[in-house]
Amino acid sequence: MSLYSQNKELLILRNAVENTNEAFVTINEEHEVIFFNKAAEKIFGYSRDEVVGHDLDVIMAPGCSRNHHRAVRHFVRTRSPGRIGHEAEMLANRKNGDTFPANISFSVADVEGRLYFTGIVKDLSETRALEERIAQSERLAALGHVVAEITHEIKNPLMMIGGFANQLSRLPLDEKSRSKLRIITEEVSRLEKLLGELSSYYKPALLKKEKADVNGLIKEVLSLLRHDLEKHCVKVEFPNSDEPVFFEGDRDKMKQVFLNLAQNAIAAMESGGRLNIETRVEQERMEIIIADEGCGIPQRDMGKIFSPFFTTKKHGTGLGLSISKKIIEAHTGGSFTLFSEEGKGTIFKISMPVVDEHDPPERRSRE
Repeated sequence: MSLYSQNKELLILRNAVENTNEAFVTINEEHEVIFFNKAAEKIFGYSRDEVVGHDLDVIMAPGCSRNHHRAVRHFVRTRSPGRIGHEAEMLANRKNGDTFPANISFSVADVEGRLYFTGIVKDLSETRALEERIAQSERLAALGHVVAEITHEIKNPLMMIGGFANQLSRLPLDEKSRSKLRIITEEVSRLEKLLGELSSYYKPALLKKEKADVNGLIKEVLSLLRHDLEKHCVKVEFPNSDEPVFFEGDRDKMKQVFLNLAQNAIAAMESGGRLNIETRVEQERMEIIIADEGCGIPQRDMGKIFSPFFTTKKHGTGLGLSISKKIIEAHTGGSFTLFSEEGKGTIFKISMPVVDEHDPPERRSRE
């Protein structure tokens, strides 16, 4: 083979390795990094200049570093393969301190009597997240079946109890008896609401897709809540309410989300305040921001706020935010995030793809 052909093959191979999705990290016998491809920069968060020419310790946790040094010295001394030629799964570190699950395979090359060790690293974060979503869906499906059966068994007796209580309330009774019947009626209503929300949370989110104006939908919700807003002295600021912004999704379920978020905001502002709503459009995506000036959420509760049955309200079911998040994420490209500071308020941010007002559904489905 000619020198030109060899150089061409090496160039092709180098470009292939440089542009693959897996991180390629090569070190010499002294543990010094001599190759760090683009994927390695992306996965680990370090630039090539920060790593190449330095000890591999730069990107390794102290415990892993000690083990790796021993393994390299052992191979140089004994030529015993150990992990060479094998794959392993472990937690790796990014520059920002985050850890991520990684699949790493090891190889070694002997070039003119010098050894060079290469680790091929695949970031498994997305794979593990997908596996968790699948497992979560399977768990929810199983729970949904159980919940449906339990709801059916409880709902009929509840309706009978509520019906009899309403009948008895029409009879001439003393105030003490009426008070007890009111409590029974209220508790029956509360349990019926809980059963409804349980069914909504555990059954699959089947969406009825249509084009809808998000600003128009929010205005409808605010109209429904006009009395509550006035009662709690909450002033709404919605500057771009008359500008139509269209999305494709389930209009009724999105209305449920906005109603829940607005009610949460009102409940958080016991002494009144401002409810700020804004929709922004940028690069074919919309952001819907709903911010209140309420009590906020303590930092210790932030990790649990979307968990089913967790609530900071006196009479909440703890399912409203969980259901809202589930509805948003069931829409293609939808995301739902929350920012809060105790004593200063809470900001809900919904992000979704925006569609053109005149874009017919059949065209969008083809695209």
